[in-house]
Amino acid sequence: MPIFHNLPDWLAHLETAHPVGIDMGLSRITRVKEALGLRIDAVVFTVGGTNGKGSTCAILERILLEAGYKVGLHTSPHLIQFNERARLNGEQATDAQLLPHFEAVERARTSFADPVSLTYFEFTTLAIIHMFAEAGLDAIILEVGLGGRLDAVNVIDTDCAIITSVDIDHTQYLGDTREKIGYEKAGIFRPHVPAIVGDPLPPQSVIDHAEAIGAELWLVGRDFRHQAAQGQERQQWDWASRDRKLNGLGYPALRGANQLLNASAALAALQAMRSRLPVSAQEVRNGLAFVELPGRFQVLPGRPAVILDVAHNPHAAATLGQNLENMGFFRYTYAVFGAMHDKDIAGVLQHVADKVDHWCLCDLPTDRAATAAELREKLEATGFREGPDNTVACFSSPELAYRDAVERATENDRILVFGSFYTVAGVMAYRATQAN
Repeated sequence: MPIFHNLPDWLAHLETAHPVGIDMGLSRITRVKEALGLRIDAVVFTVGGTNGKGSTCAILERILLEAGYKVGLHTSPHLIQFNERARLNGEQATDAQLLPHFEAVERARTSFADPVSLTYFEFTTLAIIHMFAEAGLDAIILEVGLGGRLDAVNVIDTDCAIITSVDIDHTQYLGDTREKIGYEKAGIFRPHVPAIVGDPLPPQSVIDHAEAIGAELWLVGRDFRHQAAQGQERQQWDWASRDRKLNGLGYPALRGANQLLNASAALAALQAMRSRLPVSAQEVRNGLAFVELPGRFQVLPGRPAVILDVAHNPHAAATLGQNLENMGFFRYTYAVFGAMHDKDIAGVLQHVADKVDHWCLCDLPTDRAATAAELREKLEATGFREGPDNTVACFSSPELAYRDAVERATENDRILVFGSFYTVAGVMAYRATQAN
């Protein structure tokens, strides 16, 4: 049984320990979970969806922390370091906190005559949940990695499930229609348990599955709703459910067009669990005011304006395009863009191409990525042409692409860094070295 004495060695081992990176199904992880003897007393929120999962998790976490609860949050992927995936009471878990639970999962995995092979995501998810189970928490928030029905976090029975949105992504695993994808995401629902749906137009498959298993379905527009307060557009908003109203709420500190939808679903989840985790109106207000989430339409201070956004599918890109429109006038927009080869790159560019003047396309440090040259072909297919005020250049890394944008941009311009998590993470890592 390999036991490593530091987190980097564990992670390096797990990257190659399983034959494939993504291996859908719960049979293997369920066996290890049972061998671990996992017992969870905290209220579990499971959050799935195509886009908006991270924001919804962050809002839930912040409000519960403001209410004085002990909270664990598991998200993925990370931007800079693995520890971002595990938060205890608002702070990233340390290597020392994580190591004993990696060892516990390894002992459980190898306790069988034929040891159970786990993917990187399955192993680390179990380790983080094991840490949460032993931390005396009041609430645990689990972000679904991919889909829902067969995702590793679904090995835990939730007390409240949330689906933020359903759109086309990961078609090779989830299906090529919203109905098929909706069914996969609805797999996190449980009988007699609140099932919050924040998508204003959910696939019928989501509703049908909730009703088939007897979940307690909460639909936005039917069971809860939100609207901008009269005369206070962009300033305040109101929220109401079956049995609670919150008026004059401040907008979430997270920027972007869809954050009210995300916040509304989070409030519905908290209302559904009010008997076990009551929160006051003031705690809601404080949570909305102090929530943070890197890389989701994150506008950095200073000039030129720098925007970081991990929009990597058409649905997210449409929201990004709308957010860019709402920012006001900038002389030029420079875009640093890198993406995975299996994404709908043309669909992403369709929503953003007309907002960008100068493209800095980049390779990414993974075999799954499209090359900068391939991105250029996709961009030109949208009708983008170079000219005096429009350029496109290719770079071997996000860092080099960003440095080029910085060298050319003036204080009246903006730099958009978007696409894959690798793109945003590469630029964030470079900026961190410059700040030191």
